[in-house]
Amino acid sequence: MRHAVLGAGGVGGLVGGALARAGRDVVLLMRPETLERYGGRLSVESAVLGDFTVDVPAAPELDRDVDVLWVTPKATQLDAALALAPPERVGTAIPLLNGVDHVALLRARYSEVVAAAIRVESERVSPDRIHQASPFLIVDLAGAEPVGAELEAAGFTVRQRDDERTLLWDKLAVLGPIALATTGLDSSYGGVRADERYLRCQDEAIAVARADGAAIDERALRTMLTKVPDEMRSSMQKDVDAGHPPELDAIAGPILRGGERHGIPVPATHELAGLVTART
Repeated sequence: MRHAVLGAGGVGGLVGGALARAGRDVVLLMRPETLERYGGRLSVESAVLGDFTVDVPAAPELDRDVDVLWVTPKATQLDAALALAPPERVGTAIPLLNGVDHVALLRARYSEVVAAAIRVESERVSPDRIHQASPFLIVDLAGAEPVGAELEAAGFTVRQRDDERTLLWDKLAVLGPIALATTGLDSSYGGVRADERYLRCQDEAIAVARADGAAIDERALRTMLTKVPDEMRSSMQKDVDAGHPPELDAIAGPILRGGERHGIPVPATHELAGLVTART
C-alpha cells in the first residue's frame, strides 16, 4: 500500500517511520518551513520498536495517489493541514486525532474515512527525530483490516473495533480529564490523581460518553488509570508549556457540548477548561 502522513509530528512521524522501515511506500506531508529543515531521514527512538533511522521522503503537498492518508496534525492545525491533501488523491483517510468531532469533518471532505485512535506517548524532538517513551503502542481501528495488518507488520499492536463511537470516546474519556487536570493544575499525573476536580471531570466524561451512545466499560477504564505512571505529563500540558495553543476545543469541547446537549451538568470540566485557558 501507498501511505501519506499528514502532520509528521510525534504520532505521524512514528507511524511514517515505522511503516517505511517495514518496506512500505510512505511520503510525509510537511509545511514548507518544516520541510526546509528536514533532511529526508527520520531517526526514531522508541521504547516499543527500538531505535532506528530510515529514509522517508517528504513533500509540501500530496502530488500522487495514495491508498491511505494518515491524518495526525494537532486539532488546532487541522483545517490548514487538510489543504495539503486533495480528496481526489486519497483512497482512505484514517485520523489519529484527539477528540470525537473530527470524523464528521473528514467525512465531509474524503470519500472514505475509518475512525481510529492511537494510545502512545510520542513527540517530535526536531523535524527528523522522533522520541516515543511509552511502553505501549496501540492503534484501535473501526475497519480497514488490510491497513491494520500493515501496522502490525511494522510493530504496532492493532485492535479491531466494531463500534466507532465507543472507540473514540474510550480514548477521550481517559485522555480528556487527564489533559485538562494536568494542564490546568500544572502538575504531573501523580499530582492530580486524587484531586477532586479531576475525579469529578472523569465521572462527567463517562456520563456524557454513555449519553452520546458509547458503551464505556467503566471498570476497565478505571483499572487502566491505575497503571498510568505518576510522572506522566499530557501532550496538552507540553503544548502550553511550550507556548503553543492547546487542543482545548477538541478535548474539552465534546464533554462540554455533550453535557449541554444531554442535560448533564459538567462543572468540573468547565472549571478545568477555564484553568487551562488562564494559562495560555
